[in-house]
Amino acid sequence: MSKRRFSQIAETLIPSEIVKLGGIIREKIKNGEQIFNYTIGDFDSSLFPIPKILEEEIIKAYQKGFTTYPPADGDAELRTAVADFIKTYQGISYESDEILIAAGGRPLIYTVYRTIVDDGDKVIYPVPSWNNNHYAHFTGGKHICLEASAENNFMPTAEQIAPHLEGASLLALCSPLNPTGTVFDKDELKRICDLVVAENDKRPEGSKKLYLMYDQIYWTLTFGETKHYDPVSLHPGMKEYTVFIDGISKSFAATGVRVGWSMGPADIIAKMKGLNSHIGAWAPLAEQKAVATFLKQPAAVQNYLTGFKKEVESRLNSIYRGFCDLKSAGFNVDAIQPQAAIYLTIKIDLRGKLTAKGDLLATQEDVTNYILDEARLAIVPFHSFGAGDNSSWYRLSVGCCRKEDIPVMMEKLRKALEKLN
Repeated sequence: MSKRRFSQIAETLIPSEIVKLGGIIREKIKNGEQIFNYTIGDFDSSLFPIPKILEEEIIKAYQKGFTTYPPADGDAELRTAVADFIKTYQGISYESDEILIAAGGRPLIYTVYRTIVDDGDKVIYPVPSWNNNHYAHFTGGKHICLEASAENNFMPTAEQIAPHLEGASLLALCSPLNPTGTVFDKDELKRICDLVVAENDKRPEGSKKLYLMYDQIYWTLTFGETKHYDPVSLHPGMKEYTVFIDGISKSFAATGVRVGWSMGPADIIAKMKGLNSHIGAWAPLAEQKAVATFLKQPAAVQNYLTGFKKEVESRLNSIYRGFCDLKSAGFNVDAIQPQAAIYLTIKIDLRGKLTAKGDLLATQEDVTNYILDEARLAIVPFHSFGAGDNSSWYRLSVGCCRKEDIPVMMEKLRKALEKLN
């Protein structure tokens, strides 16, 4: 039987490395192996439940019969609640027609790309980063990948970005960053904003502008002295060029509730609404009603965030200290101090080592498999986020991490490292 042909995009789509790794992990668990699965950018709801008030309001909304199509741009009450929430916590102002509600961040990112990027347009994004390579592929964009370095906490710099802005249509940035859990420095982000505004000032009237998609889905989850900065607060001139991606998925451990929002210029938001209407990726009306009610209770919001952040931070810091101890003991590992989100950036550089069986760890994939098989630790290599195949850096997620498992996991990792020659 001949191989059937499909669309060019479908034929050339790169499979998700995380999904592939997930399949291997599920098979090991099925076979009775204990796996410390820290690959998932999600939450174990038994450890991190959504806010109780939000849960109750969702149930009430269904009981009240909010089971029909929502408005295409989102429930008016929710858009107002989002505007008030953002004004209170970030100090930036958006009107109702500058806000779009959708079923989480993914359809919003897709509609940003579809609204702005034409076939062959330059799309600038750093690696590692989450899925920009796929969205650029979906829209036929010309990939301008900027490899960020550990020296800058894997955040791109203005110096890296500057040479590529001419003629570009979209600059896609994320802070706090998935996969690293690191954030933009205030001055560096301000320099990037200056570049974007200067580039747009050079472009003739009526020509296509350069837009910034700023994914801040993790922005409420910052730790210690870390602060979240956004383009519009730092440079008011960025408001006409910035589209935010935001929502409750990570802020309130509500990935399955599927309520996200974008904020941006009204004309862009209107185009995104039109696209999303055809896709049908609306957040369910009951959930929208519930989120609106929850966001209007600042004491409940703050109370939840305080406890939630404490639990996430304690896990991140515990594992970070464990890696620092391993590094001090002479093992070739490293970690970046946690700043935000639910991720720890770790380094496991074992290429060239021999296992106890005499097998050579020749590639980083060999290292990943060894750590999974020997230490029972499942983590995501940065090459799954666009970095080079032999990058020795990984994303470790604590969304499904039990605190009592951390010492056990660290001891298994130590023993796995000790077995190498």
